[in-house]
Amino acid sequence: MRIRDQRAYDEPAIDLVPLIDVVLVLIIFFVITTTFDVRSTLQLQLPTASPQQPAPPQTLNILVNADGRYFVGDREVLRTDVEAVKQAIAEAAGGDRELPVLLRADARTPYQAVVTVQDALAQLGFRRIAIATAPEPQP
Repeated sequence: MRIRDQRAYDEPAIDLVPLIDVVLVLIIFFVITTTFDVRSTLQLQLPTASPQQPAPPQTLNILVNADGRYFVGDREVLRTDVEAVKQAIAEAAGGDRELPVLLRADARTPYQAVVTVQDALAQLGFRRIAIATAPEPQP
């Protein structure tokens, strides 16, 4: 009489769950790291005005985009309150309060965002503030 082994034979298989987890983590990593240099694609639509004299070469540049986000020099200010903007301006300017400031705000920027920057500059003691504009289109 022949006695068969009642144990089931294990079929070899490749578990795909860890592979999917690793691929998902890599995709998330690459998506996050590609958004770090957003300023290079930042497009501003400046308000128009009659042509003025160019800004002095040694200025503190403050940029406000259409969403109301602030950029002081080459750094983005992460919070939008006056204290955060003041701190970023103070770090960029150092102790020089006579440094001319060039405020570049998008034409679609909320008015409150521009007022916040002007308030922060006034509280820090800056008096030489210029607002950048684009020249009026010629007919």
